[in-house]
Amino acid sequence: MNFKPNGSWVVLPDPSKLQTDSGIILDKKTAKSLNTNILEVLAVGPQCHFVKTGETVMVDPRSEAIIVDVDDKQYIMISEHQLLGKW
Repeated sequence: MNFKPNGSWVVLPDPSKLQTDSGIILDKKTAKSLNTNILEVLAVGPQCHFVKTGETVMVDPRSEAIIVDVDDKQYIMISEHQLLGKW
């Protein structure tokens, strides 16, 4: 990914996919059951001090995220303070 977020924004994969990577289309109930709040960090802004690209993080499930399209794929962006922890 060539996108670099600004400030303390963190880019994560969109966990709410309605289609698997192999092309299987999921109904909404199944897709929701596969959602997770444990994700790998894809990019971080220059003011992020807690996480780095490639780390695994737990996102507060009550967080609101911005959905962005980059390179024909959907990702979510959240502020670093919405992270609960990392591995």
